[in-house]
Amino acid sequence: MTNGMYYVTAAMETTDLLIVLVVLLAVAVLSWFVSAAIQRKTYEKTVGSAEVKSREIIDEALKTAAEKKREALLEAKEENIAAKNELEREAKERRNELRRSEQRVQSKEEALDKKLETLERREQSVQSRDDRLKRREQEMEELIREQQHRLEQVSGLTTEQAKDYLIQSVTEDAQHDIAVRLKELDVRAREEAGKKAKEYIATAIQKCAADHVAEMTISVVALPNDEMKGRIIGREGRNIRALEQATGVELVIDDTPEAVVISGFDPMRREIARIALEKLILDGRIHPARIEEVVKKAQKEVEEVMKEKGESAVLEVGVHGIHPELVRLLGKMHFRTSYGQNALKHSVEVAHLCGLLAAELGTDVRLAKRAGLLHDIGKSLDHDMEGSHVQIGADLCRKHKENAVVINAVESHHGDVEPMGMIALLVQAADAISAARPGARRDTLDTYTNRLTQLEEITNSFRGVEKSFAIQAGREVRVMVMPDQISDDAMTVLAHDIAKRIEDEMEYPGQIKVNVIRESRIVDYAK
Repeated sequence: MTNGMYYVTAAMETTDLLIVLVVLLAVAVLSWFVSAAIQRKTYEKTVGSAEVKSREIIDEALKTAAEKKREALLEAKEENIAAKNELEREAKERRNELRRSEQRVQSKEEALDKKLETLERREQSVQSRDDRLKRREQEMEELIREQQHRLEQVSGLTTEQAKDYLIQSVTEDAQHDIAVRLKELDVRAREEAGKKAKEYIATAIQKCAADHVAEMTISVVALPNDEMKGRIIGREGRNIRALEQATGVELVIDDTPEAVVISGFDPMRREIARIALEKLILDGRIHPARIEEVVKKAQKEVEEVMKEKGESAVLEVGVHGIHPELVRLLGKMHFRTSYGQNALKHSVEVAHLCGLLAAELGTDVRLAKRAGLLHDIGKSLDHDMEGSHVQIGADLCRKHKENAVVINAVESHHGDVEPMGMIALLVQAADAISAARPGARRDTLDTYTNRLTQLEEITNSFRGVEKSFAIQAGREVRVMVMPDQISDDAMTVLAHDIAKRIEDEMEYPGQIKVNVIRESRIVDYAK
C-alpha cells in the first residue's frame, strides 16, 4: 500500500513538473514574440527619423551649392570684366607705342633720304674728280714716256738697261757700306772684348789641368791560364750565356792568350761584368746559379763606387748641400762617356772652369761651380729615359729643389733655352772649352772625314770661291777667291756669310776660323 502511494505521488510530481516546464516554455516564446514586435516598431521609428534627417541634409546641401554657384559666377564675371579692361589698356598702350615707333621710323627714313641725296651729290663730285685725275694720269704717263724716250736717246740705254745699271751700282755701294761697317764693328769688338776674353780663358785653362781621354768600349780580363776559357764557356755554352744575360754585355773569347774581352757600349755594365768575372775566376766555381749571385754582389760594389765617385767629385769641386740622389747620379756619370770623354771628369772640369771664370768676372763662384758640376747630370739617365740629357737634367734639378740659376744653366748650355744670366753663359763657355781642347774628345774616322768634306762643300758653294782647304783638323778653313769677282770689301761680307752658314749647318766642338784670301797678280815683261 505504502509502495502504491509512493508511485502515485511520484507520478503526480512528474506531471506537475512537465506542466511547469510547458508553461515556462510558452512564457518564453510569448516574451520573444513581444520583444521582437517591440524591436520592429523601434527600428521602423528609427529608420523613419533617419530618412527625414537625410532629406533635410540633402536639401540644405543643394541650397548651399546653389548659393556657392551664384557667388562663383559673380566672381568670374568680375574677373572677366577686369581682365577685359586690362587687355584694352595694354592694347591702347601698344597702339600708342606703335604710333611712336612709326613716327621715329618715318623721321629716320627722312634723314636717310637726305643722307642719300648728299651721298649722291658727293659721288657725282668724286666721279668728276676721278675723271679729272684719270685725264691727268694719262697726261703724266704721256709726259713720262716722252721723257723716257728723250733720256734713252740722250744716254743711249734702254729702260731695262738703265734699271740693271742702277741696281748694280746700288748693290755695289751697299756691299761697300756693309763691308766697311762690318770691319768697324769687328775691329771695335776685338779691341773691347778680345783682350779680356783671351786673358780670362787663358788664365782659367792654365789653372785647370785635366787628363786626356783614354776610354774604350771594351774591357780585358786576364786569365790564369787558357783552360779557364772552357770553364767560362761551360757545357754547351751555358755559363757564358748566363753571364751575358745577367750583365747585358758580350764576352769575346778568341785565340788571345790568357785573356777574355768584354764588349759593350755601357761602361757601367762592362764594369759589373769585369768585377763579376774576376770574382768567378778567383773563386773557381763557375755555374749559372753562382754567376747570378756574383753579378748581384758586383752590382752592389758598383753602386758603392758610384756613391764614392759622386762624393769625391763634390768634395773636389767644393760644392755642398747637393741632394744625395744627385750625388749618386754624378757618380754614375763616372761610367758614362761622350765622344770618348768621361762625363764625370768633364763635369768636374767644367765646374773648375766656371769657378775660375766667375772669379775673374766677379760673380758668385760657388753657384757657378754648382751649375758647372750639374750641367750634364741628365747624361746619367739618358739611356734609361726618353728625351735629351738637357731636359732630363733640368727636370732632375727641379725635382730636387735646385737653384733657379742652376736650372737655367742646365737648360741653356746647348742653346735650347735662352740663358738668363752670367752664370749660364759661363757654363756654355766652360763646356765648349772642356770639349774643344786637344785630346778631350775622340772622333771616329768617318765623323772626322765627313766634317772636313762638309766644311769644304759649304765654302765651295759660294759665288767667287776658287777653291778651299780645311786644315788644322777642321778648326780652320782657307778660302781662295777669284780676284776679278770678289773685291776687298766683298771679302769681309763673304767671310761673315761663310761663318754664319757653318754655324747653321754643322755641329763641331770649339770654333772654326774662316780665312778668306784674295791674291792679285800683275805681270809685265822687261824687254
